[in-house]
Amino acid sequence: MIPFNKPPYTGNEDKYVMSAMRSDKMSGDGEFTIKCHKWFEENLGCKKVLLTPSCTQALEMAALLLNVQEGDEVIMPSYTFVSTANAFVLRGAKIVFVDIRPDTMNINEELIEAAITEKTIAIVVVHYAGIPCEMDTIMDISRRKSVYVVEDAAQGMMSQYKGRALGTIGHLAAFSFHETKNYTSGGEGGLLIINDVKFVGRAEIIREKGTNRSQFFRGMIDKYTWVDIGSSYLPGELQAAYLYGQLEQSEVINAARLSIWDSYYRGLKDLTPHLIELPIIPDMCAGNAHMFYIKVLNIEVRGIILDILKRDNIGAVFHYIPLHSSPAGRKLGSFHGDDKYTTQESERLIRLPIWFGMTELEIQCVIESVRKAIISYSR
Repeated sequence: MIPFNKPPYTGNEDKYVMSAMRSDKMSGDGEFTIKCHKWFEENLGCKKVLLTPSCTQALEMAALLLNVQEGDEVIMPSYTFVSTANAFVLRGAKIVFVDIRPDTMNINEELIEAAITEKTIAIVVVHYAGIPCEMDTIMDISRRKSVYVVEDAAQGMMSQYKGRALGTIGHLAAFSFHETKNYTSGGEGGLLIINDVKFVGRAEIIREKGTNRSQFFRGMIDKYTWVDIGSSYLPGELQAAYLYGQLEQSEVINAARLSIWDSYYRGLKDLTPHLIELPIIPDMCAGNAHMFYIKVLNIEVRGIILDILKRDNIGAVFHYIPLHSSPAGRKLGSFHGDDKYTTQESERLIRLPIWFGMTELEIQCVIESVRKAIISYSR
């Protein structure tokens, strides 16, 4: 059996977690949190980062920082994980879904402006599969229409748009360190990225349950108290310790995943364009090999191919069911314009196994099984 995913592991995680367990500060913002924050701020070149227990909670913090209110509208793609919408729905926002581009599965930047109303407070872009959205166009809309941009870069760590790291372009952004991502902090975990300095002070307060506790620990005030709304968005130190072990090997992990992605592409390219479609990386962009997918003819063919791969013990899966077609999505949001590609393309997509540590034998086994399944069906 070749599983769809295995959480990344590099070797130092055990040592660092044990060190954190023996430290005097396990509740967060200790030695390893500080090291992680420094790594991200230096490597991303952003104003401020804050580790969170999950990417979901980083997005919830973004909604709080933008002061999202009842009746505000937030634009995003429907083809995304539920957390992208939930973070803003929890503050009372109405979600306005916009169609995707079929080439990247990202929000169609050319449809965003028409969806903006006087109630629009933010555009939330999702960098699907770690492939960048068309951020120049989106940020231009943001400036002209005076709306914020939040990057849901849950899948985007180490990817770049025109030389800039994903997560550093919008006003706020979020990474995920769930066990299915390229880097994990021990199963769950997230990061809030702050690119607009005006949000830094309040972000620290929101993360500390609405108190100015972080200022107290820095010696800026003689006692701390409740000053704003907030919640428990501070992760434990064990999460940070596990993550730091992976940050030290970030380039090694990235190179290994890119190598697997390249092997898949080379091994399946001759089946395009008549039998399958392969991922597309726009010019001047760099992906991070978060996933490798193929697209088949339709949902019926997808089911057949998945069944064949399952019999071959290949852990291939499909991905999101578009949010606008879900019970909550129909109640809490609406689709602006036509659903030309979101449903159609989502029903064609099959994700192949990809994880740090895959052997060449496993990679070739997946390629051979996919080729056999596609060719045998096409006959």
